Amino acid sequence: MLCAIYKSPKKENTYLYIKTKDDFSDVPDSLMATFGTPQFVMVLKLDNGRKLALADVEKVKASLSTPGYYLQVPPPVPNLLEQYKADKAAKHT
Repeated sequence: MLCAIYKSPKKENTYLYIKTKDDFSDVPDSLMATFGTPQFVMVLKLDNGRKLALADVEKVKASLSTPGYYLQVPPPVPNLLEQYKADKAAKHT
């Protein structure tokens, strides 16, 4: 299965995977408005054994079938203050 990957000019480290290059017909208008004008990155073959940095290949393939796109967003930023408080509390118990 081939897919086209685009990056968002508005949201850092946010990528949109679609089935066919330049065919955004399956992507909701509200998502496109938030995503911004897609910037083409590459066409990629999603085959067995392929690994992606921040996405599961099987989830991407399933999403490309229905609803017809996959949105990759960056992982959440850890709350360092909360982590510090938890570590400090753990040391005092």
